[in-house]
Amino acid sequence: MMKKNLITGLIVILIIVGALAVFLANTNKQNGLDDVTIRLKWLHQSQFAGYYAAEQEGFYKDEGINVKLVPGGAETPSIQIVAGGSEQFGISGMSQLIEARAQGIPVVALATTYRKNPLIWFGTDENIRTPQDLVGKKVGLTVGSNSDLLFRAMLKKTDVDINDTTIVPVKYNLSLLLEKKVDVYEGYLTDQPITAELAGYKTYIINPSDYGINFYGDTLFTTEKVIQENPDLVKRVTRATLKGWQFAYDHPEKAVDYVLMYSDQLNREQETRGMKASLELIKPDDKPIGTIEMDVVKQMQDLLVDYGILKSPVDLDKLVYKSF
Repeated sequence: MMKKNLITGLIVILIIVGALAVFLANTNKQNGLDDVTIRLKWLHQSQFAGYYAAEQEGFYKDEGINVKLVPGGAETPSIQIVAGGSEQFGISGMSQLIEARAQGIPVVALATTYRKNPLIWFGTDENIRTPQDLVGKKVGLTVGSNSDLLFRAMLKKTDVDINDTTIVPVKYNLSLLLEKKVDVYEGYLTDQPITAELAGYKTYIINPSDYGINFYGDTLFTTEKVIQENPDLVKRVTRATLKGWQFAYDHPEKAVDYVLMYSDQLNREQETRGMKASLELIKPDDKPIGTIEMDVVKQMQDLLVDYGILKSPVDLDKLVYKSF
């Protein structure tokens, strides 16, 4: 009897949840709002502060949009989900979008929110501060990923033979560095080094951008189908998003307040430091936030071809949306 009552209770809950979802959807339609989902690249954190600001400041609603910001991750890759059609927009690295186009996935880049890539290598040994210091060292690297490409490009630019290093495949396990199983570890300037420092470790960073490797990071994207079916929606989502990022850039402390609203697992000090580190990545020069320069994208593609990750170049004019 108890089991029967439990099942009945669950059914009632599901019916109520379903009815509430329908009610909210109908409410949005009555209010003239378009329901939009944006799949983030990773878990909720300051890396996506501009999106939170755009929602909380009402920029999406001002554009007639009811937005849902969904965390991503290794098990929920944004490109595959958005390409599958269940969600309209996502965030990914520019090089991943180039690779997706090469595989026939019709993704389209709309705006780059991290125009300076946050990917770096870092360690706790003060004697490892440059690519040349990596000779004979164990390097934590996500093999076959965007970071792999960035790392190889940095070594090539600085005349360091990758075979003179020991590559240790990793999957976001910072303890490998802290337990000295690797000498340097890959991470985001806005995340892992801060985590290590808050745990009491002094860190030393090797940043590819310091050696002329300029790769775009987080990029808002959609698909050709969404653009064809609703180009006005694409423009409104992008416009609201960039307003949100401008707000986050101008008001970083308030942006952190918004970041903390999206997860009770976040630490204010970490997110504050992450937001501070993001500022030069969002706007590294005098160009507007979100700007995509085709020569930078071409440089990225050329490296993908040089390293055999791409068999041949893709049509970059189809990758980057230029109708704004």
